[in-house]
Amino acid sequence: MSGLRTARRPIESPVEAKKRVGRILAALNQSVPDVRVELDSSNRLELLVATILSAQCTDQRVNLVTPNLFARYRTAQDYASADPAELEALIRTTGFYKNKARHLIGCGQALVQHFHGMVPGTMEDLTSLPGVGRKTANVILGSSVGEPAIVVDTHVKRVANRLGLTRSQDPTKIEEDLQRLLPKAQWTVGAQRLLLHGRYVCLARTPKCAHCVLASDCGWEGKQKLL
Repeated sequence: MSGLRTARRPIESPVEAKKRVGRILAALNQSVPDVRVELDSSNRLELLVATILSAQCTDQRVNLVTPNLFARYRTAQDYASADPAELEALIRTTGFYKNKARHLIGCGQALVQHFHGMVPGTMEDLTSLPGVGRKTANVILGSSVGEPAIVVDTHVKRVANRLGLTRSQDPTKIEEDLQRLLPKAQWTVGAQRLLLHGRYVCLARTPKCAHCVLASDCGWEGKQKLL
């Protein structure tokens, strides 16, 4: 829990907050220039499948599984008519494979029945699919559809709290807080940079504060003992 405590910063005026967010985004732009989603995919359906598999699993592990999976299942209809046991065997190492297989089959069926086999491009339609919440939908919207979207995963949740960009632990509320603070044009890349910063620098248990480009704008109470 200590890694998720909200930073205790002095109360900022809207102008001060805007300036600090600008500095944070600029620093991340320099330190994390590549904002590519680290899930391998070649189309929107593959990205949807990979993102569903990434729940409670690393992107690296998903990327080991998906080549064989994508070679076997190429269309929404393929997933809709998949044999559960065969699909489960292919995705077993991603964890929670029975639930994930059920979601993938359900997604395929919903895509065939309601979207002509195509992955839709709106939040409402995406979140109507089995196993798809706001996080997964925002990955699709930001990285495939091209709509401004803020993905809130465990890394974004941790970094946003440590930086004092939110005081919430609820992903939807965090998304709303970041939407207010970040320029809309920066939603997708800004959130992805926060995610990658959390994955590689602002770690949960042993954050690399001494090497963090955001240290001067971070009020996290655990920072000082790591500098």
